[in-house]
Amino acid sequence: MTMSDNHKMWADLGMDVETHDLLCEALPQAFGDVFLTQENRPKGMDYYNMVVGDIHGIRPAELIQAQKNGQKVVGTFCIHVPDEVVLGSGAIATGLCSGSQFWVPGGERVLPTATCPLIKASLGARFDKTCPFFRICDLFVGETTCDGKKKAWEILATDAPMYIMDIPQMKRPEDFDKWEKEIKNYMVKLEELTGNKITEESLHEAIVTLNNKRKALKRLNEFRKLDNIPISGRDVLLITQIAFYDDPKRFTQMTNALCDELDKRKEENVSVFEAGTKRILLTGTPLSIPNWKLHQIVETSGGAVVCEEMCTGIRYSEHLVDEEATDMDGMIKNLTHRYLGNINCACFTPNDARIDDIIRLAKEYRADGVIDVNLKFCNIYDTEGYFVEKALEEAGIPCIGIETDYTDEDAEQLKTRIGAFIEMLGK
Repeated sequence: MTMSDNHKMWADLGMDVETHDLLCEALPQAFGDVFLTQENRPKGMDYYNMVVGDIHGIRPAELIQAQKNGQKVVGTFCIHVPDEVVLGSGAIATGLCSGSQFWVPGGERVLPTATCPLIKASLGARFDKTCPFFRICDLFVGETTCDGKKKAWEILATDAPMYIMDIPQMKRPEDFDKWEKEIKNYMVKLEELTGNKITEESLHEAIVTLNNKRKALKRLNEFRKLDNIPISGRDVLLITQIAFYDDPKRFTQMTNALCDELDKRKEENVSVFEAGTKRILLTGTPLSIPNWKLHQIVETSGGAVVCEEMCTGIRYSEHLVDEEATDMDGMIKNLTHRYLGNINCACFTPNDARIDDIIRLAKEYRADGVIDVNLKFCNIYDTEGYFVEKALEEAGIPCIGIETDYTDEDAEQLKTRIGAFIEMLGK
């Protein structure tokens, strides 16, 4: 599509095209500074460059065409919400979380300033009419992972069709029963939306499709365990962010093709980092597209991000849905286990499993140190940082906790702190 085609599409969606053009002007420079300045990038990254280069053109146009063909588009904000049932209903799932300061002021017009930037940006993208994904969706699906989101969904519901999934805050047997009922209710909602029945065949096919996407991401992350790391943490973050809204089958194909290239790099001991670069694990709040600040700082300060214990990281792809069951009850139970039991968000109490995950991943990826990341005003992750940092200290794993937002105002301070932390790891 040409830019003029995009402008017509955006105008037809009722977007504020003039304001949106300001974002389109800024994004290429930011993307180039973070990604295109890297040396020896894999050739397979060209696909992901192309996706981001027309991020509000290519995929939105596909979604609009699908709607013209009778499909529905469902937007979600959280990895606890199972995309399998969306696909099983014949609809298309897309992620909606926003990672740019561009949308925050719009969110602050309807939300308290002391709300995390992810929530503010997500509402700002809708109310300011400056993101096509937030204009296209036939249904927005929120969840109750934190108080900020719960109240934000009420405000969003005044302007968009909302459906809420009430996630349990504990993982007792009765909580699994509750989440199973939530999934069943969600299926009913999607059948009403699409007019399609979710069958055993369609649901199982969706499970296999999304497991294949997870397997491609798992394969990609395995390369980060190598001594000679053939791809940067920045590039893996970008790929993971794109996974939330790209066509799942195409994404799987392109990511496996990239991994084939990385296999050759592995054989040839190719690394994109210099010898002695310190291996860093990031943990904490998600880094939604286009939030690339921390990876950029770490990887231009003598570090390599080798793993993210985050929703925009290993938590999104590490666990598969058991494919053995083909009956409806069995598949729903397996979805329940995967989407409640295997995701250790800070919304849960107690949450020892997340602490165990962080220590396990630090050892698996041979991290020299851990950076515990908190987006400002995210109380659940900020509070849980107490247990994270205490456990890592007891395990003898160096850790630093940082708080940030979507602005660049703290970039120099973060460079100083992260640079000093990485330098300390070499002593």
